[in-house]
Amino acid sequence: MKAVEVAGTVNEQGQLSIDQPLAVTQASRVRVIILFTEDRDVQDEDELDPAIVGFQQGWQDAMTGNTIPVTQLWDRLNAD
Repeated sequence: MKAVEVAGTVNEQGQLSIDQPLAVTQASRVRVIILFTEDRDVQDEDELDPAIVGFQQGWQDAMTGNTIPVTQLWDRLNAD
């Protein structure tokens, strides 16, 4: 099973609309977990702490395989 995190909106009719298309190669059934923002939470993702946004992006990259081997990272550090 593969996990993907996206933001979206639920309208008054209870219909979910996500903010961006999913990168899928074929139609398939999915399981959806909805996390509602509470009043005391941040309402707009743009207002989130940059560290949280960075972690979320890193998690998304890891989940989708968008990573760089550690050996390449060391090569870049040693080149400087």
